Amino acid sequence: MDFSLIASLLTLVYVLALLCIYHVLKNFQTAQGAIAWIVGLISFPYITVLLYFFFGRSRFEGYVEARRIGDKELSHIADSLSTHAKTCICPSPTGSREHDVITRLTTMPFTQHNSAQLLVDGLETFTSMFSAIREAKEYILIEFYIVRHDSTGSKLSTLLLEKLAQGVKVYFLYDDIGSAKLSSRYINTLVAAGAQIRSFNTTSKRRKRFQINFRNHRKIVIVDGHTGFVGGLNVGDEYLGLHPKLSPWRDTHLKLKGPSVQALQITFIEDWYWSANTVPELNWTPTLIETEQSELENSSVLIVPSSAADEFNTCELFFLNCINHATERLWIASPYFVPSMKIMSALQLAALRGVDVRIMIPDHPDQILVYYAAFSYLETADISGIKIFRYKAGFMHQKVMLVDHRYACVGTANLDNRSMRLNFEVTALVCSPTFISEVEAMLINDFNHCAQSTADDYRQRSWAFRVVCRGARLFAPIL
Repeated sequence: MDFSLIASLLTLVYVLALLCIYHVLKNFQTAQGAIAWIVGLISFPYITVLLYFFFGRSRFEGYVEARRIGDKELSHIADSLSTHAKTCICPSPTGSREHDVITRLTTMPFTQHNSAQLLVDGLETFTSMFSAIREAKEYILIEFYIVRHDSTGSKLSTLLLEKLAQGVKVYFLYDDIGSAKLSSRYINTLVAAGAQIRSFNTTSKRRKRFQINFRNHRKIVIVDGHTGFVGGLNVGDEYLGLHPKLSPWRDTHLKLKGPSVQALQITFIEDWYWSANTVPELNWTPTLIETEQSELENSSVLIVPSSAADEFNTCELFFLNCINHATERLWIASPYFVPSMKIMSALQLAALRGVDVRIMIPDHPDQILVYYAAFSYLETADISGIKIFRYKAGFMHQKVMLVDHRYACVGTANLDNRSMRLNFEVTALVCSPTFISEVEAMLINDFNHCAQSTADDYRQRSWAFRVVCRGARLFAPIL
């Protein structure tokens, strides 16, 4: 046995561990996460060094540089939108500095003359989405975390092939990890027909490698620059309630028309530029929805993109801003409830102010660690008056927030560290009395399928169950 070789390898491991610790100290965002990594690197360097190599980064490298270059390429878009600013862009719909803060945080404006249509569950969503795609005349933009080569994915592919044959351009972006099982045959068939398809390059050797801890969790479809879709649904049969264990599937999506689609389009284009290094020629003339021309009420809409490439922790600050300004009610539906200490403290303060704080989570989980971790928050929630409801009529996957009677949000972000700090997410904030009433009615119906979960549900479990819950919570930084 060559002991000198073993000694050299051990020395290398500890040197790498020290370099990782230096990186942690230089870049950490939360003390808890930093301490966890440092303890692991000191105690179990042989395993933790490798884990840190894959999961230790908190910023998505390369995207910021690509975005800066892309902003120069996209400068003509800003000029086009500024021409329509007086009619499209509106001040804070509620006259509150709360919304001014969000626009500064996201660098996105509130737009008016929009229609916002609530889409409940898969059948309504895919029916509306596929119908809009059939009407496409110029181009279709598609961005999903998960695309499956199943019945639903095949229907989308067939529809896109039909539009490509008609001369419609297709730009298709998918996440490397979420769509890891997407077959090459599915991709190659569309590419052969003329579609432009890219992955998000979290695992590509061409870009910064080993950024697999990051996900492009956005779900965006845009048709001709005038119709957009965003929300919780990916492309797969499970979203139509066909999953053998998680059926029925409860989800929410949103159809937008008007200038807000341009903001959604900018979000797509930044991701596309990062992946393809090109800027497609698109329609940047906003379509104004006049109230008298639409059955839907004229809505003020703000698109809130967030990512690990942002200067701020945009997603977390967005949620904190919403929670801190709630005065009457704060209803949140999220399938993954593993909040940071900041979010949990803000929820507690809201409840102590007398706000009706309700959190809806699934009773039938798709991720077992998240399920156990959520139990560990019940005592903290109960003591301050936060009400946790478990949805029992299938799997609940929607990401919806209702703040007072002032606005509602539908998007892709969950109440977990992954959405707050690691994922690329997008949320639509809608100010419209009609839309708010529709979201309220939808959530009330969902709450009728829930059972409230209290601290006793946690305390009365076995000690082993409670230990597992607390242990699962330790993985919160990467859940």
